[in-house]
Amino acid sequence: MIPILLALAFIAVLFFIAVAGRPDEFVVSRSTGVFTPPDKVFPHVNDFHKWEAWSPWAKLDPACKNSHEGPVAGTGAIFRWSGNKKVGEGSMTILESRPGDFIRIRLEFLRPIKAVSTVEFNFQAQGSQTLVTWSMFVKNNFMTKAMGLFTNCDKMVGGDFERGLAGLKTAAESAKQG
Repeated sequence: MIPILLALAFIAVLFFIAVAGRPDEFVVSRSTGVFTPPDKVFPHVNDFHKWEAWSPWAKLDPACKNSHEGPVAGTGAIFRWSGNKKVGEGSMTILESRPGDFIRIRLEFLRPIKAVSTVEFNFQAQGSQTLVTWSMFVKNNFMTKAMGLFTNCDKMVGGDFERGLAGLKTAAESAKQG
């Protein structure tokens, strides 16, 4: 009995060390080129009303309850949602908005898991196109560090970012044509 308890204690200590050694923050970041100037791409992100056209989560729950508060766009604009288990419940608040350049958003999930992260969009002119970079920064607590041992968050969220950037590219380039 004692050797089994010692073995279990040893495994628990190893698990604790492995979890504690994980990074305190993880970052997911994806970029794409959009063939339109930064000032034409920027409004598609800066106005939460326009996210439905390109957001990778907008079509996951047609019955999702959405609401907007504060200004229509820019600093102080708030988007809240409550939907099925695929989209959960939460809010986004634009904390900083520099036209044609940068947007910082506070992303708060209430369910399925409570979490707060920072999301940033950078818009950089590169010749005839705009390089749009979408990044998310998440502070890891012990539980998220432990989950990270078994879940590849970059792969999980990164795929959504790639789909979202493809949709943003389509929306911005279509608006340029129209």
